[in-house]
Amino acid sequence: MKLVDGLILEFDKALRALLARGRSARPVPGSKFSEAELSDQEKREVAALMRVNHCGEICAQALYQGQAWASKDSAVCAALDQAAREESEHLAWTESRLEELGGRKSLLNPFWYVGSISIGIIAGKLGDAWSLGFLAETERQVEKHLKGHMQRLPALDRKSRAVLEQMEFDEAGHAHVAEQLGARELPRAARLAMRVASGVMTRTAYWI
Repeated sequence: MKLVDGLILEFDKALRALLARGRSARPVPGSKFSEAELSDQEKREVAALMRVNHCGEICAQALYQGQAWASKDSAVCAALDQAAREESEHLAWTESRLEELGGRKSLLNPFWYVGSISIGIIAGKLGDAWSLGFLAETERQVEKHLKGHMQRLPALDRKSRAVLEQMEFDEAGHAHVAEQLGARELPRAARLAMRVASGVMTRTAYWI
């Protein structure tokens, strides 16, 4: 019965991540700024970048969900739960910014969700040290990815920049917590495979 209840709960989380409107306990970063005068081309570019980031947050929700499901350590589960809550806020922020820019979410979000939760479960089954190492490496790569996006933003778009800056700050915190809990450094081949997979997702989500 516990297994059935757990599966129902996980399915509910999936539906909320994919279909429900994101919610945030914190104000959306940059909400105090007025909308910048952007050209149509600039709006399309920023919307595409935000679509990529929204898709990345969908993946993060699924990844942490899978890792927490596979972990038996309460401290690790608590860290994953906290990261997931902050990532759900990132989901709300990027969704809000997409709407303001007249953009849309990635059509492939369900596909990326299924793939990410599968990876999360596999990482969790390898043991908490490796799972935390996977979490830390994921966040480090996301930080680098966000820095690249901020360099591509129009100089006047302070609203989008504020969102990405707060996301970067939160991701760094998640990586630090994982390291404190005993994250193991992943092999170079694993880190490279993660970068390749991330590259495929970001390039695809930019257009689709």
